[in-house]
Amino acid sequence: MFSFTVAAVVFGVVFLAELPDKTALAGLMLGTRYRASYVFVGVAAAFLVHVALAIAAGSVLTLLPHRLVQAIVGVLFLAGAAVLLFKKDDDEEEVKKPADQSFWKVSGAGFMMILVAEFGDLTQIMTANLAARYGDPVSVGIGAVLALWAVAALGILGGRTLMRFVPLKLITKIAACVMIVLAGFSLYEAIVG
Repeated sequence: MFSFTVAAVVFGVVFLAELPDKTALAGLMLGTRYRASYVFVGVAAAFLVHVALAIAAGSVLTLLPHRLVQAIVGVLFLAGAAVLLFKKDDDEEEVKKPADQSFWKVSGAGFMMILVAEFGDLTQIMTANLAARYGDPVSVGIGAVLALWAVAALGILGGRTLMRFVPLKLITKIAACVMIVLAGFSLYEAIVG
């Protein structure tokens, strides 16, 4: 059964965590070079694959005892918050330009870039954690996919403008604080039961 509340929480957490990521910058670079719709199709398809893998991993976690899962999820959320708070700013990665501007070349370049760059990324791990925490793979999957697609669209269509108004460091700190709160809830459930 679909839960709008779970999907909204997941959307917010994943959106904030992905916004300062290098993927938004890579999407911005591709979006300035190629037709935005072509880039978005490739990027969106790659994010769909990543969320499906994360949901599968999170579903496996739900087979473990509840307290153990909550403890693991809590520790992983704390680790994710630490990564966000203490990560060094990445330089923009160079994206190879496809030989032509055809739909398949451009969307394929976007798909491959995201598939490789996001594998095992913080938001993929976080999505698995959220799937394990809520035990609602459909709601978590929809919230995560929509958040990733929203960040991709922002990056492709207007990342530079957004970053002028909202400092990247502020977004990163907010995402880390949300993850710390989620870690606290998970660890509390692990201890209290």
